[in-house]
Amino acid sequence: MNEATDQALPVAAESSGAEIAYRIGNALYLNITNACTLACGFCPKTQGDYTVKGHQLHLSHQPSFEEVVEAIGDPTMYEEVVFCGYGEPTLRLALLKRVAAWLKERGVRVRLNTDGLANLVHRRNVVLELRGLVDTVSVSLNAQNEALYNEHCQPSRAGAYAACKAFIRAAVAQLPEVVVTALDGLPGVDIEECRRIAEQELGARFRRRVYGLVG
Repeated sequence: MNEATDQALPVAAESSGAEIAYRIGNALYLNITNACTLACGFCPKTQGDYTVKGHQLHLSHQPSFEEVVEAIGDPTMYEEVVFCGYGEPTLRLALLKRVAAWLKERGVRVRLNTDGLANLVHRRNVVLELRGLVDTVSVSLNAQNEALYNEHCQPSRAGAYAACKAFIRAAVAQLPEVVVTALDGLPGVDIEECRRIAEQELGARFRRRVYGLVG
């Protein structure tokens, strides 16, 4: 996207100083909760930094459907709309599904960035509920084994690593596109082994992210 086009896009709406919707490039990101299932040591939020590329994401409250829609404006102006903030979007599953349905009614491409623990948290296969609502799901695997995952991600629930992999398998079976990510440069992480797990074991695409680069 060129600079002129980027400046022509609407300014994201804010709630008490925090942005509910924020744009990066030609995608609009939706920040619907600060709550998370993980307490990742590499996440800036754990050090109190809720900014991404100049966007302030520290919400004062959980935004309503009406607030999210108002913040989005015209979603057709973007290549895709992404559920992704400094929290886990699937912790607000009902809101996520309602907003995603609203977006799909308008022909908008929808992506979900997630830690892959929704099935563990909600105790059911929520992937089935995302069919027709989410075009791409990007799942943070983050490590090639459970011990390293627990060390870096500090999950609040037991069995999180296995649950994440099971979520990826379920998503591959039901959704159009599944991308698994891991951070290159995170201590102990073997990025090529993470790629092998994603592609050969789980049947998903793999995207290498770089430790220290956010957004």
